[in-house]
This record gives sequence, structure tokens and C-alpha cells, in this order.
Amino acid sequence: RPLGTRPPVGPPARDAADFVAVILENLRKAGVQNTVKQERLVFDRIEPYAGTYVQAIGEYTDAAGKTLRAAISIGPEYGTVDSTWVKEAAKEARRGEGFPLLVVCAFAFGPYVGEEARQWGSLTILITRMNPDLAMDTADQKLLKSTGAGNLFMVFGEPDLELRTLPGGKLQVELRGLDVYDPTTGEIRSDTTDEIACWFIDTDYNEESFFVRHAYFTGAGEPYKKLQRALKAEIDEEAWSTLYSTVSRPFDPPSTGKIAVKVINHYGDEVLKVYTAKRSGHLE
Repeated sequence: RPLGTRPPVGPPARDAADFVAVILENLRKAGVQNTVKQERLVFDRIEPYAGTYVQAIGEYTDAAGKTLRAAISIGPEYGTVDSTWVKEAAKEARRGEGFPLLVVCAFAFGPYVGEEARQWGSLTILITRMNPDLAMDTADQKLLKSTGAGNLFMVFGEPDLELRTLPGGKLQVELRGLDVYDPTTGEIRSDTTDEIACWFIDTDYNEESFFVRHAYFTGAGEPYKKLQRALKAEIDEEAWSTLYSTVSRPFDPPSTGKIAVKVINHYGDEVLKVYTAKRSGHLE
């Protein structure tokens, strides 16, 4: 090494093509899951595809025994997939012969992805969150294989939220449940809030950073007692009851004109939805 130069810090950056190859290899083995063990999308094969946003084509067999094809889009190793990415990937997936399903995989998604997701004409879009373990460098992939880490690719259902204006102009959010996508049948069904661990509200969202101004917990399995055991302390049950709720406390309309709601499931997957509300309390 030339005199006076510093040694390289950390491992060299992984080539983008190598990253996509690693993701596709794991996707072929693990498939795409939701929160139900039996409802897993298993690919019979995956082949590379020379697209800009679509990098592979996968074949799978649905619950009726029919062989179908899916376009697969892999987001960047370092970065967020936004609504523009999803839209462009959908355009590619619909060109030529077209595909009935687009699987978009990423470590993180932007707040407006939900507006492009689910259905784009005849194309169903599957927003799939990748486990952070997949970001390990190539040398550590043997560890990933040996641990057999589950839920590498997870479909997080769209939360069913209602934002309403109360008498006097204050706003309130209610979490009604979760719309769960079954990748084996293509059906979307409504589910309870049991699969949701917690949800947060930024009541004055600036579209740059999410600030937790309201925090609530939900889900099944006596979370109150679990929290007591985890903290090894007594918790005021009356105070806890204000946090263990699917209905938020009333709050003033945002000065920014927007609020954001973040919902997190028991696997740590999260989704962010943004709403527009004028200071008068009128919702858009």
C-alpha cells in the first residue's frame, strides 16, 4: 500500500448484480409468506429478465393447480422503493405478454407505495418486505443458509384505517383490521387486529421524518401481562388501557396538512399510510 494511504474500512461494496443474484437465490428457496404458514407462494423456477425495474420472471402453481408467471422486481440494497419505482415496474410487467402478478421486494418502502400497490389494471402487485438478514455480505451468506432463517420475504397486509372528524374539528383514527393477501389464491380477506403489534401516529407529518406523537398497542395473547414480565415492574392498568386501543385519542388537525399512521406487525414489518387533512378538519 502506498505510504500515507489509509487501509480500506469494512468489506468492499457488493456488486448490484451479485446482490440481485443472492436475493433471487433465497427467494427461490424461501418463497413469499404472509402470516399464515400454509399460505406461501413457492416458485417452481426463477429466471433472469433483462428489464430495468423487473429483474426476473418466476413460475408458480396456484391453489387450483394452475401454473402462473410473475414478474419480480428487486429494490436497491441501500435505499427505499418509492411509488415511482412500483409504477415503472408495473409498466414493464404489463408490456408484451403481460404478467398477472408483480412481486416487488425491498428492505424499505416509501409512504406512498400503498397508493400504487395491490391492483394496477389487471396486474396484482405484491409488496414484499425482505428480512434485513438478506443484507449480509456474500461471505456471511453461509451463515444465513445454516440458520435457515424464516420469513425472509413477507407480505404485510394493508391496514384498514378510518380517519374521521369529530364535533369541534378534532381528528381521530380507528384501526379496524388488516387486509391480508393470500399469495396462493390471489384473494384478499379482512382479518382482525390480532396480527398487529403496535401502531403510531404522527399527527403533524412533514413528509421527511416520522415523529411518534401517539403510540398504541394491540394484538392477542395478553400483551399487558407480557409487558409486565418484560419490564419486571408493575404497570398502571388504567394508564395501560389508554395505550392498548384500536381507537386513537382526539388530536388537532395538522399544521402541515398531513398526518401519517405507521402499523407494525409481530414480525417487525411495517407499513406507513399518509392522509391529507386541512386545518379546518376536512379530510381529503
